[in-house]
Amino acid sequence: MAAIVNARTLSVSIERTPERVYDYVFELQHFPEWATSFSLSIQPSHDGWWVVTTPDGPMNLKLVERNEFGVLDHHVYVGDGQPIMNAMRVVANGSGSEFLFTMFQQPGMSDEQFAHDAGMVERDLHSLKKVLESRTEL
Repeated sequence: MAAIVNARTLSVSIERTPERVYDYVFELQHFPEWATSFSLSIQPSHDGWWVVTTPDGPMNLKLVERNEFGVLDHHVYVGDGQPIMNAMRVVANGSGSEFLFTMFQQPGMSDEQFAHDAGMVERDLHSLKKVLESRTEL
């Protein structure tokens, strides 16, 4: 059994309904619009997998099945490593939403790298908020 690792949950409030936030994020072609800290482009691959082009090379990503609970968990494979599970959720927050991302410090990852990655996630969450709140069609 694996040891418990450091985890950090980051969130952002978005003035859009949970359904609208979920639908936008679930459509992975939008990923490079808001996950700008590392996603240069994204293309569908096979069996629900997508290939994300990053500055460090390709990354494979797969979301959980569409669901009514706001769960957007996804697995990523970077290089030949083990899959990394990222937990994401959209929950109601008054007339809007709270978007949550839980990240886990991977084995061999320094505290500095974990903090750097957390900063990237925070920037991406604020980018998601800006993109969604600026779109009138959503």
